Amino acid sequence: MRTQVAIIGSGPSGLLLGQLLATIGVETVILERSSREHVLGRVRAGVLEQGTVDLLGEAGAADRLHAEGLPHAGISLAFDGRLHRIDLTALTGGKHVTVYGQTEVTHDLMDKREAAGLVTVYEAANVALHDFDGTAPFVTYDKDGVGHRIDCDFIAGCDGYHGVSRRSEGALKTFERTYPFGWLGVLAEVPPADHELVYANHERGFALCSMRSPHRSRYYVQCPADERVEAWSDDRFWDELRRRLPPQTAAAVTTGPSFEKSIAPLRSFVAEPMRFGKLFLVGDAAHIVPPTGAKGLNLAASDVRYLFAGLREFYRERSQAGLDAYSAKALARVWKAVRFSWWMTTILHRFPETGEFGQRIQEAELDYLVHSKAASTALAENYVGLPY
Repeated sequence: MRTQVAIIGSGPSGLLLGQLLATIGVETVILERSSREHVLGRVRAGVLEQGTVDLLGEAGAADRLHAEGLPHAGISLAFDGRLHRIDLTALTGGKHVTVYGQTEVTHDLMDKREAAGLVTVYEAANVALHDFDGTAPFVTYDKDGVGHRIDCDFIAGCDGYHGVSRRSEGALKTFERTYPFGWLGVLAEVPPADHELVYANHERGFALCSMRSPHRSRYYVQCPADERVEAWSDDRFWDELRRRLPPQTAAAVTTGPSFEKSIAPLRSFVAEPMRFGKLFLVGDAAHIVPPTGAKGLNLAASDVRYLFAGLREFYRERSQAGLDAYSAKALARVWKAVRFSWWMTTILHRFPETGEFGQRIQEAELDYLVHSKAASTALAENYVGLPY
């Protein structure tokens, strides 16, 4: 088989890149090691920057997002027993974020790709990348016991932290920070406690009140990194969540049976560079951020934006300039988001090793944050998304 761009991974970044390239007539094949059902079963983030929404619109995949997504003009920080609202829209000249689940983004992009008759190979085994440092890259894989080869111009590695793309290049320099706690999260078919996200700093640990729709809530509590999800009944979770929230927010929590419960470790990870010859790393294949700043999916989308611009320039003008600039441009934005996610994690979570001194520093930071327009503006600008 021959294609112009071989895309490894059918998560939102791979699907979005494929859809954007289809709008300019560039052929792609997507290889995915898992089944379609498994990809759609992944529970991930749901806060989209305006830039991500605009990019989905450019790909022609934003109709349902515009109809069902929830625009949010602010967030609340909860500490000292009270809520403190950060008005994102007022502080950023009219910008906002949109709550729309990553699973829904993936579903929309899959539907668009299938409707257009574009090629996606699910359950592709033993995927291997070849000669991407030369002039004739190709990809091999097995499907139903039969070997296949795809010759291509470029390879986009959109297959995540554990994917084959990042492991294919041995010259990577990596940077990593692992946090001593995780997030225990539940999904439940109950209305959210607040119409906007609530980030809580409490002596018992961090908590987050989020949502996927007006009828589906997503809640998290900080827990030890080695905690087992089996130790948490629904009743225990709801009790712990309410202990960490201000009284008025706790009283607004509607409890109900969870239909998904999991523990996610928190880490910061960056791999440099993000280009090796004809191979380009995109999204989680190159970087991971704690979910505190709501940046994971949005960073993947910004990578896609830079790579799409470079590929468009190449195929329209035969210029390599955009592709040559891809890694540096993407990493400049990545590191700013890594910093913001680290900072949000640092001010909101309980770090046992810092003791009472660390807790007082957090309290001072939060108090300054909500009473300083300059500090609130800095948070708001980063939360809604820095410019590309």
